[in-house]
Amino acid sequence: MDVSNILNDLNEVQREAVSAPERSLLVLAGAGSGKTRVLVHRISWLCTVENVSPYSILAVTFTNKAAAEMRQRVEKMHSQPMAGIWVGTFHGLAHRLLRSHWQQADLVQSFQILDSDDQLRLVKRVINALELDDTQWQPKQVRGFINACKDEGDRPQHIADNGDPVRRQLVRIYAAYETACKRAGVIDFAEMLLRSLELLRDNKELLAHYQQRFRHILVDEFQDTNAIQYAWVRLLVGKENNIFVVGDDDQAIYGWRGARVENLQKFRKDFPLTRIIKLEQNYRSTATILSAANAVIGNNGDRLGKKLWTAGSDGQPITYYQAYNEFDEARFVIDKIKQWVSDGGLRDDVAILYRSNAQSRVFEQSLNSEQIPYRIYGGLRFFDRAEIKDCIAYLRLMNNLLDDTAFERIVNVPARGIGGRTLDLLRDAAKTKETTMWQAAERLIADKALTTRAATALQAFLDLIYEMQAATDDIELHEKVEHVIHHSGLIDHHKKDKSEKSEQRIENMEELTGAAKNFSVSEDETEEMDKITAFLTYAALESGEGQAEEWEDCVQMMTMHSAKGLEFKQVFICGVEEGLFPHQRSIEEASRLEEERRLCYVGITRAREQLTITNAEHRQLYGRDTYPRPSRFISEIPAELVADVRMQTKVTEPDFSSGFSQPQESAPFQIGQRVAHPKFGEGMVLNFEGIGSHARVEVNFEYEGTKWLVVSYANLSTL
Repeated sequence: MDVSNILNDLNEVQREAVSAPERSLLVLAGAGSGKTRVLVHRISWLCTVENVSPYSILAVTFTNKAAAEMRQRVEKMHSQPMAGIWVGTFHGLAHRLLRSHWQQADLVQSFQILDSDDQLRLVKRVINALELDDTQWQPKQVRGFINACKDEGDRPQHIADNGDPVRRQLVRIYAAYETACKRAGVIDFAEMLLRSLELLRDNKELLAHYQQRFRHILVDEFQDTNAIQYAWVRLLVGKENNIFVVGDDDQAIYGWRGARVENLQKFRKDFPLTRIIKLEQNYRSTATILSAANAVIGNNGDRLGKKLWTAGSDGQPITYYQAYNEFDEARFVIDKIKQWVSDGGLRDDVAILYRSNAQSRVFEQSLNSEQIPYRIYGGLRFFDRAEIKDCIAYLRLMNNLLDDTAFERIVNVPARGIGGRTLDLLRDAAKTKETTMWQAAERLIADKALTTRAATALQAFLDLIYEMQAATDDIELHEKVEHVIHHSGLIDHHKKDKSEKSEQRIENMEELTGAAKNFSVSEDETEEMDKITAFLTYAALESGEGQAEEWEDCVQMMTMHSAKGLEFKQVFICGVEEGLFPHQRSIEEASRLEEERRLCYVGITRAREQLTITNAEHRQLYGRDTYPRPSRFISEIPAELVADVRMQTKVTEPDFSSGFSQPQESAPFQIGQRVAHPKFGEGMVLNFEGIGSHARVEVNFEYEGTKWLVVSYANLSTL
């Protein structure tokens, strides 16, 4: 049999995986090693060589896009439709099962799927129906609890409260939510998987049917499976079927949303005869980039173990730039991008990666000022983010009580018991009397035209705005912003939701304080408007400035989580500092620190030709001044792979013939002088370099060691 079309364009290890005997097989596929090709060719091998019917193949992926690509590539290899194969996401395949067996799944035939917003609205209605305070029982937090329980396979009756009244109430809401879903004939996304698992588990004949049909099961991105997805797969495989899973424990970066990297180890225990094949040849990156990735990830323990390599060239060294501050960091990156474009490169081939969404603000500002088009992949521009718009709306309303748009946006954000009925009355009163919403609110309260509860809630909102106006009347802009985000209740509101997204929203709001701190107004603008008005105008213009279109040649910006699965010729990983990357909340916990290191590995392996790593000696982030240490991940990269680029400034050596020399005429400190820092304590000046805003001083502190500090931010005092 001629199998050249299946095997010829594969390397030796890929061929081994594609043509392996039918049994349980784990393919450890490193970044850029051609795992999709292996999956597609494996399906073709089964159908062509092993005479397997397409009807007996089930292939599971994690995105609809990946599923469509897999089907298209299989059909292209066979030059005909392959309708019998089930290819899809976990949710898509579970949905297909439930549609086919709705009666056995205890569903109505016309059941509908709740998206995330619909689910949140139903949770809110359930909380209100139980006469609970939705400011205490936050709908988003409750929704997260329900989905997390379902992802673990737990129904309300399975959950013990362990004497915890909060947990007991959450279980009660969960039970009421399930009743509401059944009454309405709807299911949510988490329910699809749980219900399909229960459908197969509790119907032995049906399970036997599908186990008999799907004799060959293939699963992609196995390291991203959660508890219920793993249980679903294992149930279908049974004891006799063949399973072919592809995964990479070094790219497991979604633990925060329930994925379990340990499922790869569990798979080996549950299927003890599993054969392991490692795809280690990389077709994406240079040898230098791969060596750096291998060195970093090698510091994680309990790995299944593999080492990426390439038959390609060594390529350029990794560029490392330690900036004075975040603005110098952005300037350096943008200068490199401009040089790249000048040399004939495309902006589309450039990606700026960062750990925290809040880091995008300074880059957005700098790219806009240089008129360089960009897109934020998988996210919104800083001033377009909902939490930032909420903060800005508070500032707008405080600045102008006639601003109806701002009033409507935040009158019940965070929730304060002002419902849709009250807002309808406000709108009608404002329209009838031709007044603003604020004036209508005061009139309705005065006329006692609202229920006592609605009037009390509305008056509390008006009082809050008045109080914040008075408290911030004569303080700096950044202090005003900081006061608003804390006293409006927005920070506390998002803290109640323990998800990763909520933490990002808080970081973004705190970064708005930094934006205000660095905001300056020209003399011409000062004559036309005060600083708060100028800042609000700036925010509106920044928000209105649309991103580049998808078809435009533009720089790509994204978090490292969003970058997984993508590749670019030139990659910048920015803010590689202790406390930022790895993130502060992960440093003290070994498993979370290892996930941060895997995230670094993912970031490094996005680069094909050039990789640049940057950090800053002083960074103002989330409205706070910090003097971070370079990330431990930088020190884990072998020095011979790195080209250390520094600002080209004169550094004066001490003149030992006449005591200590002055580094420059304008230097505020002398080498050898003792100084004090508010955080690091006392120390001695060792060196000085740069001028103006780039001036830096090297100080050897008694307890903190040697540090380079930006003079304009360091707040040093002489002793």
